[in-house]
Amino acid sequence: MNFSVASSTQADRHPQVGGLPCVYSGKVRDTYAAGEDRLLLVASDRLSAFDCILPTGIPNKGRVLTQLSAFWFGLTAADVPNHLISVDWDVIARETGLDPSQAQLKGRSSLVKRAQRLDVECVVRGYLAGSGWVEYCEHGTLAGVPLPKGLRECDALPEPAFTPAIKNDEGHDENISVAHLIELVGADVATELEVTSRAIYDRARTYALQRGIIVADTKFEFGLVQGKLILIDELLTPDSSRFWPVEQYKPGGAQPSFDKQPVRDFLVASGWNRMPPAPALPDEVTAATEARYTAAYSLLTGRQIDG
Repeated sequence: MNFSVASSTQADRHPQVGGLPCVYSGKVRDTYAAGEDRLLLVASDRLSAFDCILPTGIPNKGRVLTQLSAFWFGLTAADVPNHLISVDWDVIARETGLDPSQAQLKGRSSLVKRAQRLDVECVVRGYLAGSGWVEYCEHGTLAGVPLPKGLRECDALPEPAFTPAIKNDEGHDENISVAHLIELVGADVATELEVTSRAIYDRARTYALQRGIIVADTKFEFGLVQGKLILIDELLTPDSSRFWPVEQYKPGGAQPSFDKQPVRDFLVASGWNRMPPAPALPDEVTAATEARYTAAYSLLTGRQIDG
């Protein structure tokens, strides 16, 4: 299976990797059992928009997600342990028994610890954008907390806001209150999630600003290993965060960003009804989106994509 292209068939959503059983296939990542206490995560180039997987992939997207996450896991390790064991393909092949010549897996694979996933998303917002802006316009609040009057779209918040979320029955993110979070995970874990999420966001925002990128908001996922909280999934990527170029930041409207905005713009303009199947992307839209992902990676890490 070639992970560098998107696929719309169910069979291709569960590609074989050296006999390792596929335990979960998401919109972007495929997860394989690699022993009792380890998983292999493979990030494809699949792209979803408006909750639909598109028939066109974004070249190198999976490598950006994998390698940028690994960079941030290293940078934030002092704040919280994480699930990452290695993204070095030679190490992964040796540890899992996979054929090291499977070049399509290089740069997009992560060997990680198994964890008991907490079914919440820990969102931290430093700026008033997205669903936060919508709520503010309607109610003057963010996650139910009143904000000062007169804020503009994409203004910096007086202080970062912790706004947890869950998936509802339709698969969309649903913002929940901290009180609801406490009901789901308990008071002690909820407090640890908030404190840790804020610490990671503060570290990442400070670092990224020095690199010319505003981390407007982001979401974290956590799990438990032997009762201890660890950071899992992806971390501070263009898929899980809003990255804005500092030089072009101008509050009062939507901001240019290092994400799939060219795809959203094309799909809206195409008249697509947001029901499967989605239209294929033109080459220029694919290229523009790839450029945004790789630019974010290079700016943040000072490196080029490996593989």
